Amino acid sequence: MCSRFEINDTFEEVSLRFDIANGPDFAPMPEVRPTNRVPVIAAGRNISLLRWGLEVAWDSKPLINARAETITQKKTFQPLLANRCLVPATAYFEWRRDTGRKIKTRIQLKSGGLFAMAGLTDGDNFTIITCAPAPAITHIHSRMPVIVNPGIESHWLNSKLDFSDVADALKPVADEILDWRDAEAPPRQSDLFG
Repeated sequence: MCSRFEINDTFEEVSLRFDIANGPDFAPMPEVRPTNRVPVIAAGRNISLLRWGLEVAWDSKPLINARAETITQKKTFQPLLANRCLVPATAYFEWRRDTGRKIKTRIQLKSGGLFAMAGLTDGDNFTIITCAPAPAITHIHSRMPVIVNPGIESHWLNSKLDFSDVADALKPVADEILDWRDAEAPPRQSDLFG
């Protein structure tokens, strides 16, 4: 379950990466929590600041995640399947257990750049779609957010496409593009000599 992420880039950087013409300005966000308002990209490549978590009558907590495997069967998500969105991020966080301790782990692309998590929106709120983890991070958590391949981001946002036409995107990314470390540890430095 993805319950924290970061977007350590500015509006200018996000707009360049995702080809956004205009939208609300925002500063980098080192740790986004449920119910925070964050930049979300919807159909038409519009960016809005939406609240993380769908409100439902049957739970006092917002629904921050939706399981890819059951999303089409859940009445909560069925009306939103055409309201797909991209949630820009630079990393997400999960907690893993190690010798009885919970360790916060920062997971990002090896390139260190922006990526997009798949989401659904009701226009004011959004949820992040999760899937089984990539094999390389199964020791960290049993779920991961769906990271949308940049080559199909436009298809994911195209509300004219039926959900069945884009559902193949809801799978883990390849192991070789992920990097992780303890969130409290300093970033790895490259070796200048070799």
